[in-house]
Amino acid sequence: MLSETKLNILKQISSDFSRDESIWASGYLAGLAGAPLTAVQPPLQAGFTEQNTVRKITLAYGTETGNSKKLATGLAGIIKKKGVQVKLTDLSQYKPKDLAKEEFFFVVISTQGEGDPPILAKKFYDYIYENEINLSHLKFGVLALGDSSYPLFCKTGEDVDSRFEILGAQRVIPLKKCDIDYEQDAESWIEHVFEAVNKTSAGSIKNNPVQKASAGRKKYQGKISTIINLNDITSEKETYHIEIETEEGLAYQPGAALGVIPFNSKEVIDEIIALTGIDPTKKIETSKVTDTVEELLHKHLNISYLLKTVVNQYAKITGHSIPEVRLSLLDLLRIYPVKNAEEFEEVIQILTGQAPRLYSISSSLEAHGENEIHITVAKSEFFIDHQKHNGLCSGFLSEFSEEQDIEFYIQEAGHFRLPEPDKDIIMIGPGTGIAPFRSFLWERDAIGADGKNWLFFGDRNFVSDFIYQSELQDFLKTGSLTHLDLAFSRDTPEKIYVQHKLEQKAQEVFYWLEGGASVYVCGAKEPMSKDVENTLLNIIQHQGKRSKEEALHYLEEMELSGRYAKDVY
Repeated sequence: MLSETKLNILKQISSDFSRDESIWASGYLAGLAGAPLTAVQPPLQAGFTEQNTVRKITLAYGTETGNSKKLATGLAGIIKKKGVQVKLTDLSQYKPKDLAKEEFFFVVISTQGEGDPPILAKKFYDYIYENEINLSHLKFGVLALGDSSYPLFCKTGEDVDSRFEILGAQRVIPLKKCDIDYEQDAESWIEHVFEAVNKTSAGSIKNNPVQKASAGRKKYQGKISTIINLNDITSEKETYHIEIETEEGLAYQPGAALGVIPFNSKEVIDEIIALTGIDPTKKIETSKVTDTVEELLHKHLNISYLLKTVVNQYAKITGHSIPEVRLSLLDLLRIYPVKNAEEFEEVIQILTGQAPRLYSISSSLEAHGENEIHITVAKSEFFIDHQKHNGLCSGFLSEFSEEQDIEFYIQEAGHFRLPEPDKDIIMIGPGTGIAPFRSFLWERDAIGADGKNWLFFGDRNFVSDFIYQSELQDFLKTGSLTHLDLAFSRDTPEKIYVQHKLEQKAQEVFYWLEGGASVYVCGAKEPMSKDVENTLLNIIQHQGKRSKEEALHYLEEMELSGRYAKDVY
C-alpha cells in the first residue's frame, strides 16, 4: 500500500497519461515487482458483461458452381480473426435436425435456373419446407447470391429467409441479395454479422478492415472457328458443334459451362420501333445500363417471352385489360398498342435484362489447348398459333458464321466434376446431354486416366441423330471408352430410351457402383433424368437386395459423396 505522499505523486504523474501509456506503466511497475506481465483489459462497455460475448456461430453454404463455398470460406476466416469461433458447413452435409442445437445460424446460398436451390442443398431446402420445426430459439441471417439478369433473382435466398421467419426464428440481420459482383455487399454483410453476434466487440470492428473477396464474371472475347450441323439432312433436328478460338488463355474444368447473352433479332427490333414511333437513336438510362433504344432492345433487354409480372405492369402503363399470359413484347405491341413513343419509354423501364444462357462445354483443355473451346447446341423450335419460332439463344448461335466474334464467360460446376483418374465413371447423356461427356472422354484420354468409362447415349434415329459417332467409335477402339450403349427411340416399334438400356445392364451397372464408380446424368430434367434415377433405384434395390428406403439412402450417399451428379435442364 502506498503512503499518501507517494500516492499523490503517482496521481500527479499519471493524470495526463494516454490509455497506451497507462498500460505500459502498469506493465513496467509489475515487472519491477517481479510479477508476471499481464495485459490490462479495457473496461467493458456499459450494459454488457463478458458473458454476453458470443463465441460460436454456424456459417452454412449452398453452392452449385462453387461461388457460395468460396465466399463463405473467406467470410469464416474474417470472423475467426475477430475472435469468434465459426463452424463452416456445406448444406449438403448438414443435418437439418441439428438446427435445434444452434444459436446463431447464417446461410450463404445461390439460386439456380428457374429459382431453384443448388442441387446439393435441395435436401436441406426441402426439409425446412416440409417440416414444421420450432426455431424460436434460433437467430439467423441470409446472404443470397444470384444474377439479376435472371427474373427470379436470389429466389432461393428469399425462400430460406422467409421460411426461417415463419418457423419462428429471429432475423438478426436483413436478407442481403447479391448480384454477380458481390464483393462490396459481402463485406458489408459480414460486418453486420459480427455486430449482431458479438455486440461487446462492436467498437473493435473498425480496427480490422475486411479482406477483399474476388468476385465478378470474367468475359472472354472469341471468334467462331467452326460451326457444323451434326445431324444428317434427313433428321428433324439441328444440333450444332461450335468451336471458338481465343487469343487469351482459357481456364476451365470438364463439366463447366459456357455462358453467352443472346441478341434479339434486328428484324423484330425494327418492327417494334415502327409500331411505337420511338427514335431508335435516343439514349435511355435503365437500372442496369444506358444506351440507345435500338441497342437496349437488341443487346440488353428481354423482349422474347415476358414474365407475367412484366405483362401486368405493361397493362397498368397502357391502360389495357390484358389476361394473365406470357407474350413477347412484339405480340403485346401488336395486340395492345402503346399510345405514343413517350408511353413506350415507360415500358422500356419495366423490361428485365436479357438472361445469359449456359451450354455444357464439350472440349478439354488437356486435349484441345487453352485457346479453343467447344459447345454443342440443339436448335430449339416451337409453335405459337401454328407459326414456327426458334429458341432465342439456340437460334442466335446457330446463325453464327465462321470468323464472327462472340463474347462469353465460363461458369464452373462445383458438383459436376471428374473423379480421380483411376476411378470408373458411368455417363448417361441422350441428345445434347452428351456434351460434358465428350469433354470427360477427351480429358481422360489426354491424361491417360486408368479409370474405365461407360457411356449411355440415345436420340431419335441411328442414321440421322448419332452425333459424334466417329469420335465415340475411335474412343472404343483405343479403349478410352470401355462400353457404349445406344438407344435410338424411333428405330424400333417400341420406343427404347437410355433408362431401358440401363435396366438391361442392371447386374453390371450395380457391379460398377459397388466398385466405387461415379454416375453422371446430363440432359432433359423431365422426364429423362427422373426416369433414369428411378431405374438406378430399382437396380440398387433388386441387384443389391435392398428395400426401397435402403436403395434411396444408397443413392443419397452417392450424391453426398460426389459419386452421383446431375446436370439437367
